[in-house]
Amino acid sequence: MTAQQSSNGPLVHLTEEDLLSQLHQELLPRHVAIIMDGNGRWASLRGLPRIAGHREGLTALRVTLDTCYEVGIPIVTIYAFSQENWMRPKVEVRLLMNLLQEFLQLERQTFQDRRIRFLPIGRLDALPRSVQTLVYTVMEETQQFSDRVLAVALSYGARTEILDAVNQLLHDVQTGKLHDFPITEEVFQQYLATQNLPDPDLLIRTSGETRISNFLLWQIAYTELYFTTTLWPDFRRREVLLALLDYQKRERRFGRLSQHATSHPL
Repeated sequence: MTAQQSSNGPLVHLTEEDLLSQLHQELLPRHVAIIMDGNGRWASLRGLPRIAGHREGLTALRVTLDTCYEVGIPIVTIYAFSQENWMRPKVEVRLLMNLLQEFLQLERQTFQDRRIRFLPIGRLDALPRSVQTLVYTVMEETQQFSDRVLAVALSYGARTEILDAVNQLLHDVQTGKLHDFPITEEVFQQYLATQNLPDPDLLIRTSGETRISNFLLWQIAYTELYFTTTLWPDFRRREVLLALLDYQKRERRFGRLSQHATSHPL
């Protein structure tokens, strides 16, 4: 993983259209993952209830998705609700579940029109029954689409994802369904919730925090990390473009030597 705090220098003075013109299609990530952090702080700074920050965060999400699809990024994965979030006050959890239902109801037709596959990942059986029903319904309605994917982590934790994968793998061994030994990375990845998705190329975290917070730990082994102090509700088209421009300046080596390295790197 390569981590970097956002430092776009003179780019911040350019217009959105100028920023857009500097993007190179061949250098764009295929898969962007996002930790949408700062909703509560955004609301507190304005003297508003926390749920107001989460609601404004949905607007930021729509803008971010529109921008990603506009520039040709087909896969976006968002950290919407972690397993740890269940420990929040019951009132806030209930309001977040209501907001999730509202979002899915409003976006169902958009998913159809834009041919976006909705892919929920996480321990979905922990969700309230009405939310589960809607989540699975929208997933089934869009499962035939492959051009664009929106993966949404719900009741998700990367450690439990890995444990669930190991337990399912052991079950398949015990029942004779799996005979491949030793287990390769390729086989193991098929037991993860993101089994048919490429690993993220870029992970964005907003609000100034520089943690991964138990998100996609297996998948981000070689992901570029981008941290920004912008609170998620303020993360709009310009912020997306700045993150993508920062990404395209990086050299992704996947453990290999840089193409500019000398013949005696040690």
